[in-house]
Amino acid sequence: MAIDVKGLVEEFKRTNWNDPGTWHAAPKLLVLLVILIGIPVAGFFFINQDQLKKIEQGRQTEGKLKEDYVNKKKQAINLDLHRQQLREIDTQFGALLKQLPDKSQMDALLVDINQAGLGRGLQFELFKPAASETRREFYAELPIQVKVTGNYHDMGAFASDVGQLSRIVTLNNVAIAAGADGSLSMDATARTFRYLDDAEIAAQRKAAVKGKKGPAKR
Repeated sequence: MAIDVKGLVEEFKRTNWNDPGTWHAAPKLLVLLVILIGIPVAGFFFINQDQLKKIEQGRQTEGKLKEDYVNKKKQAINLDLHRQQLREIDTQFGALLKQLPDKSQMDALLVDINQAGLGRGLQFELFKPAASETRREFYAELPIQVKVTGNYHDMGAFASDVGQLSRIVTLNNVAIAAGADGSLSMDATARTFRYLDDAEIAAQRKAAVKGKKGPAKR
C-alpha cells in the first residue's frame, strides 16, 4: 500500500497541537510512539545513570590494573637482570672505594703528592693541607693548597703524575703565572679523599638524626 507522504505532511501542518481532540490519526500515532519509546528510553538513562558511571569507573580501574600487572610482570621477568646489574654496581663501587685511602694511609698519600712534584724538579713554595676535612656520606675530602715553581713542561708532567696515582687525587682552581726571572708558578688546590670507617659513618649518621630532632627540651 502506497503512503501519501504529501498528505501526511499537510495533515501535520493543519494539526492544532493545543487541542488534542481535533487531532487526526497520524498526529495521534506520532504522540503515541513518543510516549511508548521516548519515555522508557529517558527513564532507562535517568534510573541507570549511577550504574553507568560505576561501569565507566570500573573500566578505568580495570585498565589501570592491567597496566600495573603488565609493569609488574616486566619487573618480574627482568628481576634476574636487575640483580645482576646490582651486583655489578656493587663490584664497581667496591673497586672505586678501594681507590680511597683510609685514615692511616692519608699521610703516605700526602708524601706521594709531594714526591710527584719533587720528582719533576718542581720547587714547592706552599704545601698546606687544610686544618680539617669536609665529610660526606661515606667519605671525607681534604683540600691542600699547593704552589710550585718550574717550567711549563714539568708542571704538565706533575699534573699527569698526580692523576696516575693509585689513590684518587684531583687538581682544582689551577692558576699559572710567569715570574720575573722567566720561571712559572702554579697555584692549585689538590683534593684528596679517604673513606670513612664504620665507626665514623655510625657517628655521622647518629649526629644527623640528632640534628633532625633538634635540641633536647628542658
